[in-house]
Order: sequence, then C-alpha cells, then structure tokens
Amino acid sequence: MKDEDIASHVSALASRLEGLKSQLSAPDIYSRPAEIKKLSRESQRIEAILRLDSRIKSAIRTLSENRGLLKEDDPEIRAMAQKEIEAAEAEIPDLREQIMLALLPQDEKDSKDVIVEIRPAAGGDEAGLFASEIFRAFRNYSERKGWKLETLDLSSGARGGIKEAIFSISGDNVFSRMKFESGVHRVQRVPETETSGRIHTSTITVAVMPEAEEVDIELKPSDLKFDVFRSSGPGGQSVNTTDSAVRATHIPTGLSVACQIEKSQHRNKETAIRILRSRLLSMKQEEEQTKMSEAKRSQIGTGERSEKIRTYNFPQSRITDHRFNLSVFKIEEVMEGNFDLLHEPIIQEERKRRLAEAISRHQN
Repeated sequence: MKDEDIASHVSALASRLEGLKSQLSAPDIYSRPAEIKKLSRESQRIEAILRLDSRIKSAIRTLSENRGLLKEDDPEIRAMAQKEIEAAEAEIPDLREQIMLALLPQDEKDSKDVIVEIRPAAGGDEAGLFASEIFRAFRNYSERKGWKLETLDLSSGARGGIKEAIFSISGDNVFSRMKFESGVHRVQRVPETETSGRIHTSTITVAVMPEAEEVDIELKPSDLKFDVFRSSGPGGQSVNTTDSAVRATHIPTGLSVACQIEKSQHRNKETAIRILRSRLLSMKQEEEQTKMSEAKRSQIGTGERSEKIRTYNFPQSRITDHRFNLSVFKIEEVMEGNFDLLHEPIIQEERKRRLAEAISRHQN
C-alpha cells in the first residue's frame, strides 16, 4: 500500500468521522441504542487511525527539521539532531505498518455476539469430560472479558461430562476472538480411570456462529414447524410434568433445534428460534464461502467442524494451534479461561497475513 493510498484512505475516513459525529448528535439517536453502539464503535476505530496518521506526520516533520540541523556548526546540535533522526527513522516504518493494519477492511461479523455449540466427538466419556472443561474455560474467559454468557441448552453426560452445551456470549467484539475457537479440539492426556498411565486422545467439536438478527435471516412463520414434548434429564428420566420442551424445524432446509432448559414453553421456543436463526446464517455464509475460489479463501481455514484446529497436550503442558503453527506452554492458565494467551498472537499473525495479501494485491 503506497503512501498516497494511505493518505487517500485517511482523508476519506476524516470526512466519514464528521458525518458520524453529526449522526451521534442527532436528537432522536437516543431512542436507537443499537445504532448508537454501531456508530460509536466505528467512530472509535476511525479516531484511532487518525491518531496514528497524526503520529506519522509528526515523525516525518521531526525527520525533516533535524536533517536541516545537521548543517549546523555546533557538534552538540548535530549529535542531538542525529539521535532524533534515528529515532524517527525507526518509528515511521512501525507506524506505517500499524496504520495499514488498521485500514484493512473489517469483518462485519467481528462485532457480533455469538452462539457456541460444544459436543464430544471421539473418545467416549473422556471426550465428554473435556467438553465440560472447555465449556467452563469459555465461561471463565467471558468473565475475564466482561462478556455475558447465557446457557441455552445443556445435556449432562457420564462422570460429570456433557453430551452437548449450547450457549450465547454477548459483549464487545465477541466474534472477533471467539471465531478462532470453531473447529475440532483434540486432547491428549491420561484419563482418571486409566490405571496403566496410558495417554488417550479424544476430540470435541466447537461451533462458533455469529448470532443472527432478524435483519440477517428472515424466518417466515409458514417455514417453521414446532413440536412440544416433556423435557428429560440424564438417562431419559422426566424432569417436568408439562410439555415445556420445544423442537423448532425449518421446513425448507430440514434444520431442527430442540430446547428444554427453561421451564417455560414460550422461553424454550424463543431460544430454539434464536439458535435456529444463527445456524441458518452460518449455513448461508458457508455456502457463500464454498463459491469462492481456493486462492481467495482465508489462510486460517474455513472454521468447519471437520478441521483439527488445536491440540491440548496435558503431559507436556502444551497447547498447539495447527492453523498458525503456534504453541503455548501454559495449558493450566488457558483452561482457567485465559484464552488471550492464544488469541493475541493468533490475531497478530492473522493481521500480518491479511496485510501481506493486501500489499500483494496493490503490487499486482
């Protein structure tokens, strides 16, 4: 990306910021909190870019002024100017990289809340236990980030494990980080029931979907079918004397969601629709992605559940993210909810890859 391209982008953003400020000062804006949140987030991003641009311009001025001072007779002035020049020359490339990264197109889904589904895959009871531990880790991570986690559906398994957990996470830019959790998670460790000390390998699937709003996916009443039944506990035993559980089916696609966590049939119906809408949005996005050429696909993978994205090796206290060739030797901290140990380097690597792609496109 050339300097004139950066200058053009920054100029356009400065004009955009004025328009945003005008919108945010409109008298009726307070009746639309969702719009305030969206406009404020965009304003903050643009202001951060403009601050970077200001720092670059300041460093360039410093460079120019001090080069002029190199002609002075006083050796102390020349030495001071040389130090300022070296500092500016070191700072400018870093600032340019930062502003180019900030100017990269934003994924419109990054600001969305998410619905997450966790299920055991291979490994029997051990997979169910690990699914339960990952669910707990995500709950702790949400607390660390100031996000709100709401359990939408939960099925218990054997020995304290789970058969399925479906939950939502809401907060600032949740999808921008949680999207890196979508895929197959593999665990290698010695199960508590293993007497010979042999290491077992188990897997779970994690699906992270941006939570769909009505504007994203329209659900026509004629396309929906609802069935009600009694909710059941472990082993199929009845835990409710009324038909409060609800199964929602999207007739055109055959997608079906059952929800029984609430005692209210109405609440279970709302939750089932909420999950169904997000699954349909995820399906739509995957279909759009498959239409893209292989060359244009994201280098971090599609996030499909069939992908093995990460391995948790407990004997070595190592977590390896296979998409980014990244290893972290702090498995206990991550399992306590400190996913930033993984997400921060992942985000930096993803940005570098996107920047390299952007530069390559401009050069071609």
